[in-house]
Amino acid sequence: MPAAIVDAGLGDFETILKTAELQGPGVLLLLFLGDRIASVGKSWCPDCVRAEPIIYKLVNESESPVTLVRVYVGDKPTWRTSDHPLRCDDRFKLKGVPTLIRWENGAISGRLEDYEADKEMKIKELLKSSEVQTKTI
Repeated sequence: MPAAIVDAGLGDFETILKTAELQGPGVLLLLFLGDRIASVGKSWCPDCVRAEPIIYKLVNESESPVTLVRVYVGDKPTWRTSDHPLRCDDRFKLKGVPTLIRWENGAISGRLEDYEADKEMKIKELLKSSEVQTKTI
């Protein structure tokens, strides 16, 4: 079943998240990525470039409906600051990109950090998981 993919930046993330939470049945995933470099059409983050096609393939193959919100965290200098809003946000406490989060009932129910966000088996588990989990799968 093809996933619904919605893009968000720092300025509109909260509004888009609220809308996505009202989506109805299905899985809601948040994928935090480094911004794309216009001249090459890819993220400045090599881990994001590696993980994206794998994540897109698996969410589009999911038997359940999936909404994937791609959240662009900014350019590399913006992301690297210790006071980046998503690093400081108590809901997410991002440490790296890409980070893939399963979001249920206003909270994280599963999470894959940058070093594991391209692992097919872990992504499949995140898509299946329905138990509330606050630590890395």
